[in-house]
Amino acid sequence: MQDSLAIENKSIISIEKVTAEEKKVRRFKFFDFLFRNSIGFFAILFILLLLGIFLTLLIKSIPSISVFGLKYYTGTTWNPVESQFGSLPFLVGTLITSFLALVITIPFSISISLFLGEYFQKGFLSNILRNAVELLGGIPSVIYGFWGLFFLVPIMRSFEEKIGVPPLGIGIFTTSLLLFIMIIPYSATIGREVITLVPQNMKEGALALGATKYELIKSVVLPYARSGIFAGILLALGRALGETMAVTMVIGNRNALPTSIFGPANTIASVIANEFTEAVGDVYLSSLIQIGFLLFVVTAIISIAGKQIINRLGKEVA
Repeated sequence: MQDSLAIENKSIISIEKVTAEEKKVRRFKFFDFLFRNSIGFFAILFILLLLGIFLTLLIKSIPSISVFGLKYYTGTTWNPVESQFGSLPFLVGTLITSFLALVITIPFSISISLFLGEYFQKGFLSNILRNAVELLGGIPSVIYGFWGLFFLVPIMRSFEEKIGVPPLGIGIFTTSLLLFIMIIPYSATIGREVITLVPQNMKEGALALGATKYELIKSVVLPYARSGIFAGILLALGRALGETMAVTMVIGNRNALPTSIFGPANTIASVIANEFTEAVGDVYLSSLIQIGFLLFVVTAIISIAGKQIINRLGKEVA
């Protein structure tokens, strides 16, 4: 009798344990389901947000598109008084200033990345330089604009006098120099991070085979980290394309095709900042929104093309 009661109690305890385990498993499954669907919801929400921005700009640009058509993108005259709007000068100004700044940035950003990621990963000097680079990335653009006006423009004016061009000080080259300083933290910081991720055994293997430090960087570090370095450069380019306040203060704001890199010009972001609050009439306002839509499309195209290059570089390393 006692044996049967003991067996029965053990069975009850086993059933209770199984029930508790089932409840625990169900609870974990519920939270897993909730977590998976939550992150899926936010991912879909982000896509819808991007699509909403695209559609909003497109819909608001319809009055301008219906009036000017493709001539809007090839026209060189921007005259709100006569309702003539052509966006080509601003597109050219945006691309020239951004890519010129990027060309200047690349050697500096790679040098800083190698210095902090390969030569001086720790130490007093490394901390100072790292903090300085990060501080540059946090300074508001209007502060850069003031610095450009009161420091960079006079220097450029003296330089232009020496080389025999009109000493305006402001213009495309001045803007590119200012953008170079503004975007270097993005490319340099990401470059440093990916360089520190190069496997130590690959470095040690190269050194064991007799490679010098230069050969190690050339043959191991840069090939392994080049996709990440390019991603940082692409991020810096995106920052340059959309910069507004600092560019508006030093580019000269001339609504015409640039004739020299030392001459004044205008960018898409700066013309919107200058004229949006003064836009009168549906066509004028729609033309400004359409040029913003153009900047959105150009940025998207550059980003997609850059992503393809990054994927190709990553496959070559693998």
